[in-house]
Amino acid sequence: MRIHQPWLKKIAKRGLLLMTAASLSACAGLAGLGGTSWKEEVLLHDGSRIIAERTVERGGRHEIGQKPPYKEQNLSFTLPGSNQTIRWEDHYSEDIGTANFLPMLLDIRDGVAYLVASPMGCLSYNKWGRPNPPYVVFKHDGKDWRRVPLTELPDEIKRPNLIFSMPDIKVEESGKRFMSAEMIKAITADYKQLEYRTILREALPNVGRWCIKTDYYKGAGWLSPDWFTNQPSLEACLKFCDHKRINAETCPCDRLFKGKQS
Repeated sequence: MRIHQPWLKKIAKRGLLLMTAASLSACAGLAGLGGTSWKEEVLLHDGSRIIAERTVERGGRHEIGQKPPYKEQNLSFTLPGSNQTIRWEDHYSEDIGTANFLPMLLDIRDGVAYLVASPMGCLSYNKWGRPNPPYVVFKHDGKDWRRVPLTELPDEIKRPNLIFSMPDIKVEESGKRFMSAEMIKAITADYKQLEYRTILREALPNVGRWCIKTDYYKGAGWLSPDWFTNQPSLEACLKFCDHKRINAETCPCDRLFKGKQS
């Protein structure tokens, strides 16, 4: 239908401009969806403080109504007494379908930076050797990060000082982009499990009991427990292992279906 009245033409033109602006705004919002950046004031073991800049990006498969998992994340800070900026990165891993870690502690002793992270989820826990206590420790050698055993973490470094659980959501809930050391301490104080409120040095009973012990299955990749537990019977579970070329010593089916009807 042709519009004859000039005032209607103006309204139509204005409406078109508003629709275009709204569309561009929506596209811009979608482009940034899943990425969040903020700063954390990190309280070190000696009482000094540094500022760490953190970014997480979500993406990948997820259940309806849930947020996507962490896909990429990084943390950067300036080493005290120098102009060196140190950056820790955790990238998407094809074998587990997400990023690998949840960083929980950053500290410095004698000019050396340490970062303690916990494997994020069962697949990462298996991939990184089922550590007990559930920590993966990184040490910066002046050029890069390398994994070191827990015994190399100085004894005085013992208190988690980063937002560990759902950090981007906690930041969003706070309405701020700068999380003070006091805010972080209040958040970590609410963690239920002792191993996430302090760095433990001794193995814990039943750590990782929710994760089926697996090896790297050549063509099968890292398989989560439900691949096995969701099988309708022992026979079906064994066939699944055979199909995935999982050897009898590694296949968990006998243990999972022990005492059950096949």
